[in-house]
Amino acid sequence: QVQLVESGGGLVQPGGSLRLSCVVSGSIKDFYFMGWYRQAPGKQRDLVATLAIEGGTNYADSVKGRFTISRDNAKNTVYLQMNSLKPEDTAVYFCVGGALKSRQTYWGQGTQVTVSS
Repeated sequence: QVQLVESGGGLVQPGGSLRLSCVVSGSIKDFYFMGWYRQAPGKQRDLVATLAIEGGTNYADSVKGRFTISRDNAKNTVYLQMNSLKPEDTAVYFCVGGALKSRQTYWGQGTQVTVSS
């Protein structure tokens, strides 16, 4: 059973930083892409960033230049470094991965990020 477990969320002031982590049970190399989505109250779940197995990245326009997605294959972990946080970044952040062989999509349980003074 594949599991993605996020951590690192919390309360931060505007302009602050957080780093989210997503640990994959098994090998991260079994995923052709990993990514982060977020969902604010009453809104749809939106793409934040993705990282393809060959290293290509994609970011939502609203986070470009502020957020960075990366991975550590040895730790089977994907990170989302979030800098210059804004109140509008407040949401539940979900880790997502696409399995290379089955093409099944797996989601984590989410971690809350709140940006407020």
